[in-house]
Amino acid sequence: MDDDPDRTSARGDAAGSSWRELFGGGRGPVLALILLGDWLVAADALVTATIMPGVGASLSAFAWFGWAAAAFLTGLVVAGASAGWLAERLGLRAALILGGAFFALGCVLSAAAPGIAVFMLGRILQGCAAGWVIGLIYVALAMLFPPSQLPRVFALATSVWGIATLAGPLLGGLFADAGLWRGVFWLFAAQAVLFTAAVARLIPPSVCRTGSNRFAVRPLILLGAGIAAMASAGVVEGVAPAVALGGGGVGLLLLAFADDRARASGVLPRRAASPGLPIGAAYLAYFATTAAGVAFALYGPAVLQFRHGLSALEAGYVAAAEALAWTAAGLAVAGAGAAWRGRLIVAGAASILAGVTALALVMNGASLAAVAGAGAVLGAGYGLSYGFISRRVMAGFDEADRARGSSAIGVVRNAGGAVGAALAGLAANAAGFGGGLDEANVAAVAWAAFGVGIPFALIGLAAALRLTRRRSPLGPLQAGRAPGITEAA
Repeated sequence: MDDDPDRTSARGDAAGSSWRELFGGGRGPVLALILLGDWLVAADALVTATIMPGVGASLSAFAWFGWAAAAFLTGLVVAGASAGWLAERLGLRAALILGGAFFALGCVLSAAAPGIAVFMLGRILQGCAAGWVIGLIYVALAMLFPPSQLPRVFALATSVWGIATLAGPLLGGLFADAGLWRGVFWLFAAQAVLFTAAVARLIPPSVCRTGSNRFAVRPLILLGAGIAAMASAGVVEGVAPAVALGGGGVGLLLLAFADDRARASGVLPRRAASPGLPIGAAYLAYFATTAAGVAFALYGPAVLQFRHGLSALEAGYVAAAEALAWTAAGLAVAGAGAAWRGRLIVAGAASILAGVTALALVMNGASLAAVAGAGAVLGAGYGLSYGFISRRVMAGFDEADRARGSSAIGVVRNAGGAVGAALAGLAANAAGFGGGLDEANVAAVAWAAFGVGIPFALIGLAAALRLTRRRSPLGPLQAGRAPGITEAA
């Protein structure tokens, strides 16, 4: 049986393939709600990085910079892993309300924090809420939008992240310069309340609610411990502790994966465990390509500031070339015909490989244009491919598995980001980054931090080729549902 939904969806595309159709059927307000959720998560993460110096000065907590980010990331991945189960158990509306309420509470705690402990608790709650919101947004897309429109929806969602990349540091800088870092969190608390109220009004109460009470606790504990260890590896001082945490984190993630795979109903769909199957190849492509490109946002600005004498804001805007290209490419190909979608998935993965390789070569060079160009190639790769990969994933599950299968997209991407960030941090610190950048180590740091992404990009390209190969078996769990991946997607 042919597993390529793009070659068998011509009639579905004809029925709803225009931008006008995307907003039809009362979906416009729901789409606006989804974009608001994306903005909350994206802008909160990006703004916080800008205001942390003010937080450190106010709370006497400069040593906690990295730990605040690690706490947010751990909450993001672990809560995201439970988003599908939460939607099945409570229903999509109640689950999103819970996520919005936790987000608002986390922002209030951070805004009113008298010390670093309360601030950290707020960041953990914000991370958990962000994981739920992102995972549940994928569920909402799978349940409320025609599969033929998913590339357009993902392109719009990506544009929100692009806007946040540009506006987030500026917004944070304005509050920080005015000495009002707490105002950022009050602002996002208000937006989270607005999001929660809109969910209660716009999402039907019955969507996705199956009453499922099956939940894999042990894999989630192992996942949380693994992500926490990986996130901490980039924070601790000294190469040996970082290597120990990084290696232990990888081991815990592998244990979580093996334990989850042995369960009939786990965090990830069963077919996610087999890269030889199309669904497994899609998840592997997500994981590997996310891990490949994460170093640019983490280490690009620091290298640019040292090598070119840029301010933090200026360096951030050079790095924003990735987000802008991602948005532009996603919007440009969102309406691509069925014959092009598989090619765009492969072209996107190849572009990610080219961008990561170019960054490793030019980050220490003299040309800002070359760095921005390499970042744009990297971002364009994500824009070309991610909407169509998600389309195939969501079309590959029946109603019983769609919530968990869709929410798992966010889990896999965030886990890839955590692993990629940790390994890039280990490589950069081994090259001397932990002691600061200087003329003696900047070239080695640039190559180490970005070069570690090249193997991941190669794995991502191989997974993309596997995903788009024609006439591949779907696996035993798809038996009995022949239309599942060949229907309009």
